[in-house]
Amino acid sequence: MSGCFSTVIVGEIANFAAYAFAPAILVTPLGALSIIIRHAAPSSAVLAHIILRERLHIFGVLGCALCVVGSITIVLHAPQEREIESVIEVWDLATEPAFLFYAALVIAAVFVLIFNFVPDYGQTHIMVYIGICSLVGSLSVMSVKAIGIALKLTLSGMNQLIYPQTWAFTMVVITCVLTQMNYLNKALDTFNTAVVSPIYYVMFTSLTILASVIMFKDWDRQSPTQIVTEMCGFVTILSGTFLLHKTKDMADAGSAALPIRIPKHSDDDGFENEGIPLKRQDAMRSASH
Repeated sequence: MSGCFSTVIVGEIANFAAYAFAPAILVTPLGALSIIIRHAAPSSAVLAHIILRERLHIFGVLGCALCVVGSITIVLHAPQEREIESVIEVWDLATEPAFLFYAALVIAAVFVLIFNFVPDYGQTHIMVYIGICSLVGSLSVMSVKAIGIALKLTLSGMNQLIYPQTWAFTMVVITCVLTQMNYLNKALDTFNTAVVSPIYYVMFTSLTILASVIMFKDWDRQSPTQIVTEMCGFVTILSGTFLLHKTKDMADAGSAALPIRIPKHSDDDGFENEGIPLKRQDAMRSASH
């Protein structure tokens, strides 16, 4: 258990560090590779097949391949990381009218979902909880990237911890992550994980890419061909994600549908070949005599 927890901690630290060195439009879609690692279960889809001898369906293999191909496509055509020399520069990007408008829409939508839709539809409509997680998550990723850049610059000798903007981004991250995890846990407790995971991945990644494009203007430094290719890679990852979770769903359904065979020739269960209780048979014989 401690080993799994340590692995999760290391993975989250590595994911946090990635945002400091690469654009969110590249890092976030690559989260699909964790689906191959976890496949909606504690064990890996591939490693479970090799180590635990679990049967990996042919569509599961195809799903893994699609995730890898889509990820490679995005990596090869991702934009170059924008050169940023101060957390104040990130703050200036975050306070531009376009991103402020996006952030205002997100916050308004989250409040509407929490106060108007969660009480009535939270337990019946999966998009309510996942919508809150995805919307808040897009803001948390932008703030995480700002903190990552601040730490990177601080370690290189330019102290960014003296600026209030760094701590403002930190407060945004804490607030967003707590909200995100709260409603994600509610979604997982209420609905099937095999349904929650792919829907959440699609919405979270799409909104994060949108937020990154607005805030960091990733696509301004790319040609239309590169943008279309990135989108094709993203759709390929989505297809692989869908296949992986659909395969798991089919496997679970198949296991649940297996008939339970009751032995016919057993005296322990109190039945004989005809399926009539022994005591009742004795009573019938006594009555006939």
